[in-house]
Amino acid sequence: CTVIFTRLATRDLHKPISILFCNLAVSDLFTSFSGFWISMLFITKPDITIFGSQDMLAPYALYTTSILSTIYNLVSIGIERYLAVAESMRTRFRVARNHSIAVVFISWMLAFFLGCLPLMGWNCLHAGRNISVLYSPFCVNYLVFIAMPNVAVAFLVPLFTYLRIIIILRKRKLRMQACGQAMGTYRSAETQVARTSISIWLLALVSYAPFLAGVVFDAANRRCHTDLYPGAYIFRNCTAMLITITCLGNPVLYTLRLRALGARLKALRCLSAARGQACAI
Repeated sequence: CTVIFTRLATRDLHKPISILFCNLAVSDLFTSFSGFWISMLFITKPDITIFGSQDMLAPYALYTTSILSTIYNLVSIGIERYLAVAESMRTRFRVARNHSIAVVFISWMLAFFLGCLPLMGWNCLHAGRNISVLYSPFCVNYLVFIAMPNVAVAFLVPLFTYLRIIIILRKRKLRMQACGQAMGTYRSAETQVARTSISIWLLALVSYAPFLAGVVFDAANRRCHTDLYPGAYIFRNCTAMLITITCLGNPVLYTLRLRALGARLKALRCLSAARGQACAI
C-alpha cells in the first residue's frame, strides 16, 4: 500500500518501469488479501481446508491468480530492465508507457484465465480420483499444469535477463577502460545490479521451490488426507508463509529504498502542510 500511495502521489506512473512496479504492488496486495481469506477459513472451518469444499474454490482461485500475476510482473520487470540497457545494432529499443500498460493488461488477463479454470469446471469436487491432497478440491493435473511452467519461468527468465544485464555492463566497462575513460559509474552499476539480481533470484527460489516440491509430492502421493495429517498441512502452511514473504520482499528489492521513501513521504507531508497554510491565508 505504501508503494502504491507513493507512486500515485509523486506522479511516477509516467515512467514505464513505475507502472510495472505499481502493478507488482497490486499483485502482492491481492496475494496477501487472498492468503488472509484462506487463513480465516483455516481458523473458522479447518476441515474444508483439508478435505476440500465448494467454499475453497473462490479463495484458492484468487490466490492462484494473484501469484501468477506476481510471477508475470517479476518477469516483465526483468525483461524491461534488460531492454533498457541492451543495445541493438543501430538504436536502442525503448519501452514506452503504452507498452507497460499493455503488458499489465495481458498479464492480468492471462493470470485470471489460468487462475479461474477451477471455477470454470476444472476441479475435483465430484471426483474421487486425481484430487489434490494438499489443495483440495483442486485437481492434481491442474496444479501440475499451473505450477511447472510458471515456476520454471519465474526461475529462468529473471536469471537470464539479469545475467545479460551484468554481461552488457561489464563489456561497456571494459570498452571504456580500453579507451582510458573513467568507469566508476559502470562499476557501481554492475555491482548494484549483481546484488539486486542475486537477491531477486534467491527470493524466488526460496519462495516458490517449496510450493513446486509440494505439487510434485501431491502428484506422486497415493495416500489419503488423514494419513498425511498434520505434517503435510504444516508444510503447506509454511509454503504459503514463504509466498507471503515474497510479497514483503518485492517492495524492498524493487522500490522501497528507505532513505528515498522517507524523503518522498517528508516531501508529501511538507506539500500538504504548505497547501493547508495557503488555504488558511
